[in-house]
Amino acid sequence: MNEMLFPIAVFFAAAFTNNILLTNYLGMCSFLSVSKEIETSAGLGIAVTFVMALTTALNWVVYHLILVPFELEYLRFIVFIIVIAAFVQLIEMVIERYSEGLYFALGIFLPLITVNCAILGASLFMVIRDYSFITTFFFGLGSGIGWFIAIMAMAGIRQKLKTAKIPVGLDGAGIALIIAGFMAMAFMGFSGMITIS
Repeated sequence: MNEMLFPIAVFFAAAFTNNILLTNYLGMCSFLSVSKEIETSAGLGIAVTFVMALTTALNWVVYHLILVPFELEYLRFIVFIIVIAAFVQLIEMVIERYSEGLYFALGIFLPLITVNCAILGASLFMVIRDYSFITTFFFGLGSGIGWFIAIMAMAGIRQKLKTAKIPVGLDGAGIALIIAGFMAMAFMGFSGMITIS
């Protein structure tokens, strides 16, 4: 594949064919618990997209410029978690200082991002697949947008289900998991269009 088109292909593959949430099942906890309302899902989805794109790129820099030269690759899990947590804390402080309205609107969602395993997963996939810096950024951005699309679709469906008759045994988490399974199968329909390795 053309070197210039590869990051764009990775972006679309991360958003659709290899959706980090529906293909790898990373970030399911917050996906299932927050996707009851469209507004809260949108807030968390935007925040996850922003943090995933930037921390994946930051972790690439830390990994290739610090860990690899000093032969400390075995510390990548701990270091990636520290970078993600520090970045989220920095973003939280900046938002609180300059936009109190946005800070209170996001509420608990910002600290929730720190423990979203999809963000750590994107950084680990970047290492496993040996992406360049540009490709890593596009992969992080595409993964975040894919996560956003999935949580918004789930929130829309769950909003409609509030007026539907659901069997008592399936109400709540049961129906949410069934919907997630159908969404994963729907996203599998994109497979073969763009693949990344």
